[in-house]
Amino acid sequence: MDRRRVFAGMLVAATALGTQLGTGSTAQAATVTTLYYSSSGAPDYVAQIDQAAANWNHAVTDVRLVRGSGATIVFYETNDGQGSYTTTDGHGNGQIYLDQQQVAEGYSVTRIAAHELGHDLGLADDYSGPCSELMSGHGPGTSCTNAVPDAQEAAQVQQNFAAGFAAVSPALMRLMR
Repeated sequence: MDRRRVFAGMLVAATALGTQLGTGSTAQAATVTTLYYSSSGAPDYVAQIDQAAANWNHAVTDVRLVRGSGATIVFYETNDGQGSYTTTDGHGNGQIYLDQQQVAEGYSVTRIAAHELGHDLGLADDYSGPCSELMSGHGPGTSCTNAVPDAQEAAQVQQNFAAGFAAVSPALMRLMR
């Protein structure tokens, strides 16, 4: 029985050491979820999309947004006047549509892209919120150009991705629709 405990302890230690050696840093690095996005469907807004992703990367540590192949988040430009929106599962999979007419009205492309990425990271709209809340979207009007998530929004994304790339709860999905 003592041999089993010793073996189990050695197995735990070896697993922890393997995790640290495999990542080159702490165990926290192993919990980072990398989400790939493509801006090829929105060629007029690549720089703003990249800035929106950088804003999220600066605000959270459990998720990394990286432009690249195998994208689970894809940006497109539209010109249908329906406003910008995303279709998403709320956990890193979605199509984001940036409405050129909304941009022509004066809304910040970087704010729109960051807001829509917020949906793909599991956040719901809060149009009654102040400009300092990214998820207040178009509510504060065209003068609001804030494209940085606030501390509460970042904390919610951290919580959403604490377990990695997992499904979002049905209750949250209803809030996002």
